[in-house]
Amino acid sequence: MRAKSVRSNLVGTARGMAAGALLMAGTFAAAAQPLTVVELFTSQGCSSCPPANANLIKLKDRPGVLALSFAVTYWDYLGWKDTFGRQEFTDRQVTYEPALGRSGPFTPQMVVNGRADTVGNQLSDIETLIGKDTSPAGPELSLADGKATIGAGTAPPDGADIWLVHYRPGVVDVPVGRGENSGHTLPHANVVHALTRLGTWSGEAATLSLPKAGDGLATAVLVQTLHGGPILAAAAE
Repeated sequence: MRAKSVRSNLVGTARGMAAGALLMAGTFAAAAQPLTVVELFTSQGCSSCPPANANLIKLKDRPGVLALSFAVTYWDYLGWKDTFGRQEFTDRQVTYEPALGRSGPFTPQMVVNGRADTVGNQLSDIETLIGKDTSPAGPELSLADGKATIGAGTAPPDGADIWLVHYRPGVVDVPVGRGENSGHTLPHANVVHALTRLGTWSGEAATLSLPKAGDGLATAVLVQTLHGGPILAAAAE
């Protein structure tokens, strides 16, 4: 009985080690997966936007997803100036539209990895785009000690933009006093406060110093094909 017990324990130990190795391998594989960037272009003056805002809230903590909310300015004339709106966010959306086959900007709009878009009011539509995205492997990208490190790789012919994003992680509620959403309090997730172009990645390894984010803000860096093209790599704190 003792010999049988020892053998049983050895088999059990071996199985446990194998299971542990598989678990560790799965963990490392998950960690190595590139981030999928989901950008929501929204406005507090848009009555169609709250469902898309709610869906971004559902995505913000999903592993492997970087969810960002960009507030545009072109609905401010309806009576409520978006408290997070910036012209550079509107410009970013406008730049996307030709490559996405759109005639002009609209809200809400969700763009996945700079490659495909949907209105964003149906979570299933967003998840379909995330699942279908087959972005080619871009350069290795990491953030540490106030610096972004980009590995060597094959860059687009004209290079790629390096974007610095400062955003407020979590959810913030905004009471709206006028316009189409007057009297409503709108929740927003991962609101972008600043977007800055740091330079161009030409395929060579590079390290860039990052300006400090403001209080409560987090940092993300995107390496993206020029003129609103596909996002090649992304990293966030």
